[in-house]
Amino acid sequence: MPAITLPDGSIRSFDGAVTGTTIAAAIGPGLARAALAIEVNGQLQDLSREIAEDAKVKFVTRKDEEALTLIRHDAAHVLAEAVQALYPGTQVTIGPAIENGFYYDFYRNEPFTPAELPAIEAKMKEIIAANAPFTREEWDRDDAIAFFERRGERFKAELIRDLPPSETITIYRQGEWLDLCRGPHMRGTGDIGSAFKLQKTAGAYWRGDHRNPMLSRIYGTAWRDQKELDAYLHQLEEAERRDHRRIGKEMDLFHIQEEAVGSIFWHPNGWKLYRTVEAYIRRRLEQSGYEEVRTPQLVDRRLWEASGHWDKYRKNMFIAEVVEEETTLALKPMNCPGHVQIFNQGLRSYRQLPLRLAEFGACHRYEPSGALHGIMRVRAFTQDDAHIFCTEDQVADETVRFVALLESVYKDFGFESFAVKFSDRPEERAGSDEVWDRAEGALKAACEIAGVSYTLNPGEGAFYGPKLEFVLRDAIGRDWQCGTLQVDFVLPERLGAEYVTSDSSRARPVMLHRAIIGSFERFLGILIEQYAGRFPLWLAPVQAVVATIVSDADEYAAEVAEALHAAGLTAELDVSNQKIQAKIREHSLHHVPNILVVGRKEAEERTVAIRRLGGATQEVLPLAEAVALLKQEATPPDLRH
Repeated sequence: MPAITLPDGSIRSFDGAVTGTTIAAAIGPGLARAALAIEVNGQLQDLSREIAEDAKVKFVTRKDEEALTLIRHDAAHVLAEAVQALYPGTQVTIGPAIENGFYYDFYRNEPFTPAELPAIEAKMKEIIAANAPFTREEWDRDDAIAFFERRGERFKAELIRDLPPSETITIYRQGEWLDLCRGPHMRGTGDIGSAFKLQKTAGAYWRGDHRNPMLSRIYGTAWRDQKELDAYLHQLEEAERRDHRRIGKEMDLFHIQEEAVGSIFWHPNGWKLYRTVEAYIRRRLEQSGYEEVRTPQLVDRRLWEASGHWDKYRKNMFIAEVVEEETTLALKPMNCPGHVQIFNQGLRSYRQLPLRLAEFGACHRYEPSGALHGIMRVRAFTQDDAHIFCTEDQVADETVRFVALLESVYKDFGFESFAVKFSDRPEERAGSDEVWDRAEGALKAACEIAGVSYTLNPGEGAFYGPKLEFVLRDAIGRDWQCGTLQVDFVLPERLGAEYVTSDSSRARPVMLHRAIIGSFERFLGILIEQYAGRFPLWLAPVQAVVATIVSDADEYAAEVAEALHAAGLTAELDVSNQKIQAKIREHSLHHVPNILVVGRKEAEERTVAIRRLGGATQEVLPLAEAVALLKQEATPPDLRH
């Protein structure tokens, strides 16, 4: 007689083994209609699975976030059935749910093209309308291998062979079609609903190995209702409109070329933007008690071995062999071991703690070419990196200070809120469980004192310590993880860092690894897309263009441009022979925030007509007043406070 405990704490008893379907019906017809799956003692499973022992259960309905993964998983199965119905002989491989959607990889002679997606989508709608039930079956391993081999499904047979001997082989049917799958699934194909869309095709190697056959991948997205689907598709349209690569070209900010894969060629306008952000961060760090340092780019492998990074990051390091010295050097992928070396020069006293060392550290990490994405994902990047050496008792105060600084910086860049994830110990880590208990306890206590609420991100900490991840939400609702704060008891021990305590004994400092914007390159990409190139004036690479209506105003236009330069503004002069409307259109396409139009009248009256980016009207002001206004608007927020 299993006792079933419901989320409200009430208990239902049944005479024998019971399914989720039966439990839902016993609770009420509304739940019986709404339930899609059931969570049993924390494990999601089909409603049709039997529960033979006492258990705590929770039903998943369409309003729950967990429903999204179920919908997308089931949609992948329906996609595979539709493809095999329309294109006999196509082999199925794997098709998981992913963030915002799903995909399925197929093996066939010709790759799929976008032109084929409407027909596949239409077939999927037929299968969903039929509402075939999902049924789970357990098969003998050898029988399953033989079955798929007879069908010519060699990829499925290979997957089964490679499963651990202890793994139960489960097959899910939907009508006449079936697939190898662990599950769980919803009740039937009809539960997927109509809020889905196939999006694109791509190539992918079997199991991600370039030595294996090339597969044809179809991506799709699926949501709980049409409103969610429409919102997501609108977000994609907005993301395309805001794409930093396109805007970067329009504004002449940067370019990337094959001779320097994963590295950025910054153009004058892009470098102005970069230096503006760097100068702002530098001022904020100096105001917050950080001391800026610089560490070498090339460091002997012995230091990386001592720190533990060699074992963890060797495959992502760029290596330089110095033959005559029989030395292996690595371009640094991170800055932390170098900062410990600075701390270790001379004997430190507890009176010198906390010591905050900051570096705009240029780092290099190997990223596969397929993972690179504009300036968002690169191989050469610079971090706003810093490490705080402190006592264990100072961790909470330093966390409070850091979170306040981070929040202020994000607001200055136009991000009003952020979420925090707490990433605890990973499976592969350095340090004892006792050390990790202390580090995680210290960080959780610091969060409580700082008033930081977080969601748990299990197993995603650094190999040397737990971390907080600060996640920004941009103007179109996308999340970007930028800032981090990590509590590290391990590296100071491994690299021999110590200080003299108040009783003249020696102790290890705690090392706080922290970043606010993370990679400059990635953060600048986020900013470009956040503002769609229409930066607030303090960030704009070109803050104004002085454009003439007639050549008679050229001399006065040069005077206006000089006045703007003298006030510290970046301004350009356009005295070309184009008509004024053509000039306005051209500079608007380049996202220049202010166009100062001058003609004979303005020259005579010593005024300017300011036309704002995106505005249909213009404001006429005396020159001195216009310069003062723009100077005030262009003042960085930290200097305005």
